[in-house]
Amino acid sequence: MQELGMSYAWAQADGVSRSIAVILLIMSVLSWSVIVVKTFQLLRLRSMTVRARSCFWHASSFQEGVEALGPQQDNPFVELSIAGHAADSHRFRRSSELHTQFDLSDWLARCLKDVLDDRIARMQSGLAILASIGSTAPFVGLFGTVWGIYHALKVIGISGDASLAQVAGPVGESLIMTAFGLFVAIPAVLGYNALARRNKAVIHQLNRFAHDLHAFFLTGARVNISDTSLHKAADNGQPLTRTAMGGAVKS
Repeated sequence: MQELGMSYAWAQADGVSRSIAVILLIMSVLSWSVIVVKTFQLLRLRSMTVRARSCFWHASSFQEGVEALGPQQDNPFVELSIAGHAADSHRFRRSSELHTQFDLSDWLARCLKDVLDDRIARMQSGLAILASIGSTAPFVGLFGTVWGIYHALKVIGISGDASLAQVAGPVGESLIMTAFGLFVAIPAVLGYNALARRNKAVIHQLNRFAHDLHAFFLTGARVNISDTSLHKAADNGQPLTRTAMGGAVKS
């Protein structure tokens, strides 16, 4: 009786089939590496987002707010804060330079946007690899199957034995390549969708934080729309004066 299985399929495969199997294996390792690394990065960014939302605007000074954001290394919220402060102070310290002809709002927006664009590019790095693997792995596996069937039929044609028992084994084992391609592609596609969705949520929080920083450096104030004093004052028809760290007080 003919021995069937993965070891037999590998032993009977030619160089092309083995190369395709190795390529799929590399694609699988690469996609899982990207998924694991990006997942840990997003978990770290989520903790930074919570800290920025709960600590920064409740600090008594800007310096304390930056320190409350946590470690400065690879922290986008710290980078945005420092970039905004540097843009604000640099513009007035060197008033004779060309960039001072910009409106302060435009200059702050540009500096904050540069930091945002760099961070978003870093967050999205690796997603193209997952997209490429998810879209190409099934076809690589299919090519391996087609090549395996061709190789098996060629061997059967040379032997002259075309019985079902002789054909079913090699052809069935060739179909393993298609399954292998799907095994590589499905996690890559699911990982891409999950990471892209999480990235979108973090980018939204970064944009909100940058917008608040822009308002803070531009006007020296930040309105907290969730502050109950805003709603109470609005109900009473009283004007509001904005404080430097986000509260709203009645005037």
